[in-house]
Amino acid sequence: MQFALLIYETADDFTRRRGPDAAAYWSSWAAYSGALKAHTTGGACLKSPETGVVLSQTQSGRQVQDGPYAETKEQLGGVILFEADTLDEALAWAERCPAAQHGAVEVRPVQPMSEIAEMQS
Repeated sequence: MQFALLIYETADDFTRRRGPDAAAYWSSWAAYSGALKAHTTGGACLKSPETGVVLSQTQSGRQVQDGPYAETKEQLGGVILFEADTLDEALAWAERCPAAQHGAVEVRPVQPMSEIAEMQS
């Protein structure tokens, strides 16, 4: 079964990616990524929330809003797609994620595209 780990990080975590704490920040991620590598099917680290934009369609046309958007403590910092046999196994990987120490890690099953095609039939 494929799962997605949605990595939510605090503003301090995004700041730690650069500067004096960067080596410690990235070394914890390197260790975690190395352990998960055999199960990983994809993923990406996202740039800080200020770099994104949100597009929405309104009656007056396309609206584009600069980020960050949500008034929350954490922002989406990355996504990891990986294989696990059970939800409990996926949760065990999420628990080891460095972001779980300060932010949050959402575990969500991935819906295969084949299932989406079946629902449209």
